[in-house]
Amino acid sequence: MIIFRYLAKEVLVSTAAVSLILLLIIISGRFVSYLGRAAEGKMTFEFLFVILGFHIPSFIQMILPLAFFLSLLLAYGRLYVENEMSVLFSCGISKIKLTGYTLGIAVFVTLLNAVVTFWVAPASEYKIEQASQQQNQLTVFDFIKPGRFQGSGQQTTYVTSITQNEGWMNDVFISDSVRVNSQDVPVQTFASYVEQVTIDQNGQGVNYLVFKNGTRYEGAPGTNNYKITEFDTYAVRLEEPEKEDITDLVTRTTSSIWNSSNLEEYVEMQWRIAIVLMIPILAIIGTALSHVNPRQGRFFKILPAIILVIVYLGLLIWARTALKKGDIPQEIGLWWVHGIFLVIALLLLINFLGFTFKNKSRA
Repeated sequence: MIIFRYLAKEVLVSTAAVSLILLLIIISGRFVSYLGRAAEGKMTFEFLFVILGFHIPSFIQMILPLAFFLSLLLAYGRLYVENEMSVLFSCGISKIKLTGYTLGIAVFVTLLNAVVTFWVAPASEYKIEQASQQQNQLTVFDFIKPGRFQGSGQQTTYVTSITQNEGWMNDVFISDSVRVNSQDVPVQTFASYVEQVTIDQNGQGVNYLVFKNGTRYEGAPGTNNYKITEFDTYAVRLEEPEKEDITDLVTRTTSSIWNSSNLEEYVEMQWRIAIVLMIPILAIIGTALSHVNPRQGRFFKILPAIILVIVYLGLLIWARTALKKGDIPQEIGLWWVHGIFLVIALLLLINFLGFTFKNKSRA
């Protein structure tokens, strides 16, 4: 039991470290992408951190199998290089028992990933969709930053300053277009200040954008069909997007898609099971490939092992797409991919255990 705790500590600490590194890499990439959207005024900075936080469980469910596999290679590779494994084997710990210990550790990681994949990740994705709908209720003026042109192309907005107490936008320029006779006609509006007001209509609050002391230009530059309208007060109703039902498959609870006859829900359930089932299979492969000669170094088999995992995951992704298109029968699902790599794992394990048998026979 002491040896099992020692091995578990080595592997799990390495798994946590590798998972953290991979998580930071993925979050950094997503953060840069979301930061660009926030800079363009497509989302608030507060929402940026909310969506990143809720995405973490979905990242973890994909990271954990790879992190656990790499941790096995790193932790066990170090023990081989530093001859600690030789000491364990000489003390009566066989390679079969080492494999059993590894599968015991894998059970814990598998259960952890199952909780994240089957319950935590779908709930987090549902929260993201709810937050996205709330974000969509905001208007472009909720993202305004004074002194900057925001938007792209014909749809551009500029505000010189915003009065903090009243919330008025001063010296406003808005470029947009309207549909006239099946053509998009450019429209530019200048106003001394603009404010958003909410008017109660039939018990429901309706938002209006009220322009004060300005000019509205409508028409294509260089043409004589041009309209110039000067106004003291000009109000535009802000259309509020309708709330839609959340139907994305990744937000569905596992209980709702379990044994579903719908093809897309069946594929989603198969994918969730596949992510979890990878771990014990990778545990066997990792145990077999972790054996290295001290002269070879602990990283000797890292590259072929990573290629094997990439092929495993890539084949699962391809099979998922083919299953969704109906190219693979539902009865087969993604099980055949696990079957192939389970056979590979058993062959590697037999070769790994055979190393001990050969040594014993020579002795």
